Amino acid sequence: MTTPSQNENVVILGTGPAGLTAAIYAARANLTPLVIEGEQPGGQLTITTDVENFPGFAMGVTGPDLMIEFRKQAERFGSRFLTGRVVKVEGTTRPFTLHLDDGKKVVAETLIISTGASAKWLGIPSEKAYYGKGVSACATCDGFFFRNQDIAVVGGGDTAMEEANFLTRFAKSVTVIHRREGLRASKVMQDRAMKNPKIKFIWNTAVEEIKGANAVESLGLKNLVTGEASDLAVTGLFIAIGHEPNTKPFKDLLNTDENGYLVVHPGTTKTNVPGIFAAGDVADHVYRQAVTAAGTGCMAAIDAERFLEAEGR
Repeated sequence: MTTPSQNENVVILGTGPAGLTAAIYAARANLTPLVIEGEQPGGQLTITTDVENFPGFAMGVTGPDLMIEFRKQAERFGSRFLTGRVVKVEGTTRPFTLHLDDGKKVVAETLIISTGASAKWLGIPSEKAYYGKGVSACATCDGFFFRNQDIAVVGGGDTAMEEANFLTRFAKSVTVIHRREGLRASKVMQDRAMKNPKIKFIWNTAVEEIKGANAVESLGLKNLVTGEASDLAVTGLFIAIGHEPNTKPFKDLLNTDENGYLVVHPGTTKTNVPGIFAAGDVADHVYRQAVTAAGTGCMAAIDAERFLEAEGR
């Protein structure tokens, strides 16, 4: 296990595409970055099966394999890794003191936060069992795999309507399942979904169970008004009830938007605290793609390098 130096030049939080790309660039700049792995090393791609939209892999690649290659590349240039979860960051001026859940402390001259955002789940036991086997939280990532199939989307907000409309490019039909009688989405998004002939709605209903031998075959539904149980035959289920950025340790220190995402200066990865940068889904609620996360990871490393250079380090 890596032992932190007394004062690290660059500390990177998170080992998804943003964090590991930042590590590659920072290491190539001879900044010997320390990367702190959180609860899910490799990020959300480690629970994704096939990735076919990341450039450079003509035949696709599995999420775990892609992240293994990212990490090998970062290690090749001298990035160091420390297992732990940051629970608190102290210091509005440098250096910053990071407190880990095991009691360790790490002192950093610059900090790149790439802790990502976690999809909100329904909370039923079967959903995790079928993740990557018909259950997804990203239509852009996985919609292609459901060509000419009957699928379902859970949710009633803008995200759910965006996902449903996007999925009609591939699916035979999309059924939106919502717990209430009406949608929470904006009027424009509601109208677009309502007018789409491939989209139908099931109201006042919750998904109670996901069923299938080796992949999703049907959903067990419950009407929340009548209590009536029913089954819906689908081969895919997209959970679209939102994402939660992993920003809890930084909320007292860094500016966030109304949804909790870190706010960065336009065109940069700089936060409101000089020397702290944010990359990937922790600051991006719009794109949330591996390739865009990697791009901002590159930006954050360059921003950190230039910041240190300006400080004469």
